[in-house]
Amino acid sequence: MIKAPNDVDRQVGSRVRMRRMLIGMSQEKLGDALGLTFQQVQKYEKGTNRISASRLQQISQVLGVSIEFLYGNENAPSAGSPQGFSDTPRADYDADLLTSDGLKLLRAYREIKDRKVRRRLVDLAQALAERGGDEDDRSS
Repeated sequence: MIKAPNDVDRQVGSRVRMRRMLIGMSQEKLGDALGLTFQQVQKYEKGTNRISASRLQQISQVLGVSIEFLYGNENAPSAGSPQGFSDTPRADYDADLLTSDGLKLLRAYREIKDRKVRRRLVDLAQALAERGGDEDDRSS
């Protein structure tokens, strides 16, 4: 019987992958920084292998994020949650952000320093999303 990865392990791994890709770091470079092979990093990112607490701390430092970020806001352990995680785990990002276009958009957004401009960009994206898109209208 093959054991499937735990939902939380998969979520933490996918957030490691998202952050690694967002900062333009390869699995090999992350592995080097952690003293691991890129194959081990792959297993962490897929949730196949669980990440220990000490390794999670190390990963968060290398990627420049908090441990809570790696859990996702909804699933971060909290003192008020006796089970440690929400009853309905879900990622607070969309896997589509991990495409090359999604990463380009995120990187460009991070470079916008004016908060008003950032807000207008978010408003524009929301308006376009509400309008919907025609799947056949891909002239790029």
